[in-house]
Amino acid sequence: MTSDAIIQYTSSSSHTMRTHDVFVSFRGEDTRYSFTGFLFEALGRKGVDAFRDHTHLQKGESIAPELLQAIEGSRVFVVVFSKNYASSTWCLRELAHICNCIETPQRPVLPIFYDVDPSDVRKQSGYYEKAFAEHEERYRDDKERMEEVQRWREALTRVANLSGWDIRNKYAILSHFTMDLNLLCICAIPCISSIFSELCLIFVSDYLTFFIFFFYCRPQYAEIEKIVKSILNMLGNKFSCLPNDNLVGTESRVEELANLLCLESDNDVHVVGVSGMGGIGKTTLTRALYERISCKFDFCCFIDDVSKLYQESSTLGVQKQLLSQCLNEKQLEICNVSKGTCLVWTRLRNGRALIVLDNVDHVGQLKMFTGNRENLLRESLGGGSRIIIISRDEHILRTHGVDYVYQVRPLNLTDAGRLFYHHAFRSNYVKSGYEEYANVILSYVQGHPLAIEVLGSSLFGRGVSQWRSALARLRDYKSKDIMDVLRISFDQLDDTEKEIFLDIACFLNYREVEYVKEVLEFRGFHPEYGLQVLIDKSLIKYERDWKCLSIMMHELLVDLGRCIVRDKAPKEPRKRCRLWDYKDLHKVMSDNTVAENLEAIQVTKWTTESIRADGLSKMNYLQYLNLEGVIFSGELNHLSKELGYLNWDNYPFECLPQTFQPEKLVELSLIDSNIKQLWEGTKPLPNLRRLDLSHSENLTGIPNLCKALNLEAVSLEGCVQLKHIDPSIGFLTKLTVLNLKDCKSLAMLPHFEEAINLENLNLQGCTKLKQIDLSIGLLKRLTLLNLKGCKNLVSSPNSKLGLKSLQYLGITGCSKRFNTKLLDEPSNQLLKMQCEGEEAPANSQSSFSFVKMWPLNLFYSRARKDTSSVLFPSLFGFPCMRDLDLSFCNLLQIPDAIGNLHSLERLNVSGNNFATLPNLKELSKLYYLNLQHCKRLKYLCELPSRTELPSLPSESSPYVIEAGLYIFNCPGLVEREHCTNKGFSWMIQLIQALHKYNISKCGYQIWPPLISSIIPGSEIPRWFHNQHVSMGNLITIEAFPIGNRVGGVACCVVFPACSEERVLWMPPNSIRSGNYVAEIPVDLDVDIVSDKSDHMWLFYLVGHNCRLSKFEIDVIDRQGFTVQVKRYGYSWDTYLTTRNSGNSSGQKRKFSMIEEK
Repeated sequence: MTSDAIIQYTSSSSHTMRTHDVFVSFRGEDTRYSFTGFLFEALGRKGVDAFRDHTHLQKGESIAPELLQAIEGSRVFVVVFSKNYASSTWCLRELAHICNCIETPQRPVLPIFYDVDPSDVRKQSGYYEKAFAEHEERYRDDKERMEEVQRWREALTRVANLSGWDIRNKYAILSHFTMDLNLLCICAIPCISSIFSELCLIFVSDYLTFFIFFFYCRPQYAEIEKIVKSILNMLGNKFSCLPNDNLVGTESRVEELANLLCLESDNDVHVVGVSGMGGIGKTTLTRALYERISCKFDFCCFIDDVSKLYQESSTLGVQKQLLSQCLNEKQLEICNVSKGTCLVWTRLRNGRALIVLDNVDHVGQLKMFTGNRENLLRESLGGGSRIIIISRDEHILRTHGVDYVYQVRPLNLTDAGRLFYHHAFRSNYVKSGYEEYANVILSYVQGHPLAIEVLGSSLFGRGVSQWRSALARLRDYKSKDIMDVLRISFDQLDDTEKEIFLDIACFLNYREVEYVKEVLEFRGFHPEYGLQVLIDKSLIKYERDWKCLSIMMHELLVDLGRCIVRDKAPKEPRKRCRLWDYKDLHKVMSDNTVAENLEAIQVTKWTTESIRADGLSKMNYLQYLNLEGVIFSGELNHLSKELGYLNWDNYPFECLPQTFQPEKLVELSLIDSNIKQLWEGTKPLPNLRRLDLSHSENLTGIPNLCKALNLEAVSLEGCVQLKHIDPSIGFLTKLTVLNLKDCKSLAMLPHFEEAINLENLNLQGCTKLKQIDLSIGLLKRLTLLNLKGCKNLVSSPNSKLGLKSLQYLGITGCSKRFNTKLLDEPSNQLLKMQCEGEEAPANSQSSFSFVKMWPLNLFYSRARKDTSSVLFPSLFGFPCMRDLDLSFCNLLQIPDAIGNLHSLERLNVSGNNFATLPNLKELSKLYYLNLQHCKRLKYLCELPSRTELPSLPSESSPYVIEAGLYIFNCPGLVEREHCTNKGFSWMIQLIQALHKYNISKCGYQIWPPLISSIIPGSEIPRWFHNQHVSMGNLITIEAFPIGNRVGGVACCVVFPACSEERVLWMPPNSIRSGNYVAEIPVDLDVDIVSDKSDHMWLFYLVGHNCRLSKFEIDVIDRQGFTVQVKRYGYSWDTYLTTRNSGNSSGQKRKFSMIEEK
């Protein structure tokens, strides 16, 4: 018998039109009113579309065209063999045509032997022998007919040899009862009028037949149920045969959603929520899955719009819809909610139900039954039932207590392009001449399916000039069809959340989360709660890059917010509360009238045109002002005292207005300004946190900031005229960052009080600075001190307190410094000290010093040959050192003591002259070792047998790790194959360490790789299953087949160490989805590379996203030239996750690539 249906997650790109699910071939006079009739009824109850012929079609010698079309358009064929089947030339012609159709495409045939021996059918014996004798006698003089008879025999033999159902002797009782019943009904009611008699006969006959069928022939009914289940399994995925024009990019999502439903579990009831912004495809996705799996359930229900139904007919209406669909009873009467609840308990609890509730916008709409949630989910429905709730508001789903929430993401660029091309060109490709415009639209819609369909359809059949006009129109006139769908979520917000939404749409999108919270708090909008509401409703999301966590709102939602603000005063921008468009700002400033409603302005416009500045004096309620690139003229006499954020790049005036009252100011940023001084005297600044006057080249001093008690960061970078710092800076206890980089006129620093919490002091490029105040030793929290390029610095203090928190010290280029003892004793927290380019005198007693080093920015070939090989002696003094950079020091030996730095994670000894390295086996935390350009290196040391990795990027630790082994341009290596094997082995260790963090689910972006290595060699190991020869610099990694869990993909690229012909890489003209530019992490300059042999670049890309679609990598060097890729290989790293016995939370993850290696 056929096995249980397996859900198929792949679909062909070609589409064959199907008109029916099942075609049943049968002898009408044998089974029409008995077995076949009940089979049709059972199929109908399961929603299977079975073609049912009518007697008027079976006339004449040839098959009617309607039947031929029905056969050709059916997905499954059922042939009911009965005693008189072969006597019908009509049935035999049907069967022959079925055999012609089942190959292209391949479709299943299910034979049912009703009251005939399968052997008689196969061999045409018994009743079938007699029937064929009559056919042959009839057509013996007609050669073509005799050939047809032979085809009938072959068809019978072929179908009878298939696996099917032998149900002989199980329906004899049924046939007798049916005939007797019909006779009884005809004889029992002779006196009733003809019409009434006919109606009663039909009713009574059908009712009694059904009753007797169940009462006497229950085994036969069970047999039909088994046959129907087998047919359902054959049908399997109805979805795969539906037109997939509008289902681009759905396959992987359907798989993901199906996995959350845990369809293999038959005992529990699972509830899954589907959430996402309006128009993102939640309903389309769920409907696709529903069509696939509904055949596996006893009851099915898909309520399209719960919110609308609830408004029109409350809870009772939702109950009626649910029960009506599940029970297939259109005229179901329910008088109250309690009765509906009882019906669910009594009618649905013994069957598996699939229920989809679409567009739920209030948690109360899910309280459609009496009792609590447990009654609904765990008691009211049978085991194995599944409920899918679709809502834009994730909070509703969480409150209801769903087991999982599936967030529907926008389409990737490839799928978005396919969908757009289909609607705009009725093709899978972009039409020539339209590429530029298509790319602009795809960039605008950001993978939003509804917007793609609306815009694509509106542009279908239009010329290039109309496309160009439509794109220009999009700037000011948004599609009403799109905006109306998106606005539903906005209208459901409270007033405060609406204001937060509009602020983000108008000027806070893509800003850091903490900054956004700070601005919204200043504006009185309670951001902690409000932002979470917007996240729950899929109106914003938090998105992390390598640097920080930011707010991200979809561009279509940005358009919605701006349309809402603009529509309040379409012709008068001065009456709006927010401005972001340069034209609107220009109009407001030109009108020079009072703008009482304006609260926030953010305008970026690089233009040579100037606008008048005095209009700002009439904006008395302005709280947020951010101007970039805008050129102003005239005078500025006043600024709003409500201002909390004043960010004005290229500020044109020499000072702020004297009348300005900055009591509420939180942030003051005047980068690249013309300012000479902020103001005269002292002003109250109780709320000021950040002051940034960077690159204000005319600034000569800063005012007394003694009243800025909450000031946290000051940046005066590039203020070349600044000669002194006001002493008040040294008393600001909350100050953590002081950036004085490139203040070339600064001669001295202020005195710092002990209570100050300064953490970051950047003095790089302060060329006139000769000494540092002794109070620097009081900065107990100082972690970074950058003195690079302070070439006139001749003294640094011998502070007895010491900078014990120091993690980074840069003193490159401090050539005149004679006293280096900044530390009374080595800091346990020191991570890295760069002291390149300094020359320490012989009497220096620094615990961390070189006799001489030269700066890294000097080219390698210029390294001084007289550079000493003496390394600092007190290496034991840094037990917490994590990062040690000894590159290009001309070192002849690395001391064995380096093996005692047990906290060391990164070691760079590239460009040195040692022949061997000490044993590094005990450095268990080491994950980065750089040995490139060590031309005398002969042997590779022992590497750690167990490797750990630091914490992966997170909200609290946003940096990106770079793990790997770099052995490049080391021509002296005598055991190259041994080094190559070690490189591969260490990569496997790093991957194993990486997977301890379950990185595949962390959402980490594909590029750059977290693990990357360069090793000598040209033979790609066999465990890189997909190996290719490349003719250029391109690597292509195909999408991974759906249905497997992926930890990542390991890649191996063979490239020459140097190339005489260097070609500058040029970016492609058109957008390529999944395209990355990879900078190979070594220097390939022909002047410095002496090892001309091939090397291999190994890297590992992590995360679930790297397998969703094909992606390509252009390999270039650090100077931007293409790198020849000779060969490359890659291997997908799949894994199994199993629960440990006795521990529901523990997991064992087995990676295929690692296990095979």
